[in-house]
Amino acid sequence: MPQIRRLPEALVNRIAAGEVVERPSSALKELVENAIDAGATRIEVRLVEGGLDLVEVTDDGCGMTPDEMALALERHATSKLPDEAIEQVATLGFRGEALPSIASVARFTLESRPHGAEQGWRRVVDHGDLVAEGPAALPPGTRVRVEQLFAKVPARRKFLRTARSEYAACLDVVRRLAMARPDVAIALDHGERKILALQGGEGLANRVAQIIARELKDNGVLIDIERHGMRLTGVAGLPTYNRGVADHQYLFVNGRPVKDRLLTGAVRGAYADMLARDRHAVLALFLEIPAEDVDVNVHPAKTEVRFRDAQGVRGFIVSGLRQALATGDRRSAQAPDAAAMGKWQAEPAPALRSIFEGRDWSAPEARVGEAGAPWRGAEGEVLAAPHGRAEEAAPLAAQDRDFPLGIARGQIATTYIVAEAQDGLVLVDQHAAHERLVLERLREAGAGEAAAREQALLIPEVVELDEPACDRLEEAADKLALLGLAMERFGPSAMLVRSLPHALGRTDPEKLLRDIDDDLALNGEALLLGEKLDLVLATMACHGSVRAGRTLRVDEMNALLREMERTPRSGQCNHGRPTWVKLSMEDVEKLFGRH
Repeated sequence: MPQIRRLPEALVNRIAAGEVVERPSSALKELVENAIDAGATRIEVRLVEGGLDLVEVTDDGCGMTPDEMALALERHATSKLPDEAIEQVATLGFRGEALPSIASVARFTLESRPHGAEQGWRRVVDHGDLVAEGPAALPPGTRVRVEQLFAKVPARRKFLRTARSEYAACLDVVRRLAMARPDVAIALDHGERKILALQGGEGLANRVAQIIARELKDNGVLIDIERHGMRLTGVAGLPTYNRGVADHQYLFVNGRPVKDRLLTGAVRGAYADMLARDRHAVLALFLEIPAEDVDVNVHPAKTEVRFRDAQGVRGFIVSGLRQALATGDRRSAQAPDAAAMGKWQAEPAPALRSIFEGRDWSAPEARVGEAGAPWRGAEGEVLAAPHGRAEEAAPLAAQDRDFPLGIARGQIATTYIVAEAQDGLVLVDQHAAHERLVLERLREAGAGEAAAREQALLIPEVVELDEPACDRLEEAADKLALLGLAMERFGPSAMLVRSLPHALGRTDPEKLLRDIDDDLALNGEALLLGEKLDLVLATMACHGSVRAGRTLRVDEMNALLREMERTPRSGQCNHGRPTWVKLSMEDVEKLFGRH
């Protein structure tokens, strides 16, 4: 039998580095978190070759004495745990492994000077070996340089990606930490280029918009909701402002950037009936929760968390997001698509000539000469027949100026309503808009409860599943019964289904239970059934809404506009597409060269 032995310190550090330092961005995350925990108000990051050649972080934090610097390079030495109450930790880093782990796989230079000290101190560690130390000239704070990462560990070095890929990962780390702390000024240089220069104290909304996209400020709603000791803040993009990938969702727990399946599932649930399946919301959410209700020590890099009441957290985020969106999502995308707008510009002259070539431009004397009649200008020859009806375009009355979506003036292609508002021209997709209105009307009238009423099966159905799945479903049976799904345990590996929700009466019970179990296994809470009911209501709304191709009277158009102004989430249809867009009068005038 092989003899048990203690591993050498250098090998222990390299093993720890394998958990903490996977690539340059991992080292950068630890160093920036240390700077934040040190009370820095300004942090400067410099990268060379995406961090493969150099990662440098300079801060104006509290600094360290020479003795503290030596201790900081030992394993499990930290200033961030004053006692043994690890569940109460409030700092970003606390394991005490980051610096010695990084120093074991790179050339590591640590320089620091406490506030009030006459000079700083410098220590240089080359892949675990102390090679130099002595006085250093630098302002109060700390500077850390990481060079030649994995240079002496070729097995790890060859798994690193290209400089461009490593730079992208480093940029993502800086962005997330910068969003978490809008009070801290953060600068990022890559080679000779200045990438970020964020000023401190600019506020959460401004910081998020600067990092994600400036247009998010005009296409998002602010969130600030408290319940049961939890608080949710941040910025959530309107459903019509979405992306094809989920890379623009930034989630934070107690100021810590995390990538958590429960939180991303909650976001998906909140936007369930407002986004198409292949589109993703753009947002930055900050969850504050009592420290004893969340475990941040489940992953060496501290990017994952575990909640004591996962169901309560998810429910709070879903309801909080929906509540916030209901206050601002009557809005749609704030500007028409730029490519579509470009189609209005500068029609080529040859095309115009081909349209009007050969036309008789002599004035229609008989019509113009009619006494007291307005000029009709041979409209039968020049103008196409209108697709919809419209009243005479009278100026907006005083009482009409308060309508955000204006007054209907006509209909185009029996699909789009044209309305005049005080500040511009509004185009409304009548089918998309009415689809949303019908869905919200069904909910408001209690269709949600009606859909949840149970429909007893004539013969209860036995659904065979594996034992863990049955355990999960049995535990959630009481909650599912409130939604109309009545079932009970039927042996070790089967469930007996006695009733289904009324709206899902024709659903295959086996498929339904398997989907719910998948959701329980993933998120710990049976929200999928509720989302399924929402999808059923959305389908009903689609079939019951005004179809494209139907001619509307002007009073019908105006009634639709007024209901849109009163209805939450009316800025987008059930699939996340905008229901209306507005062209400002300034843009209209630009089209005609008046500006």
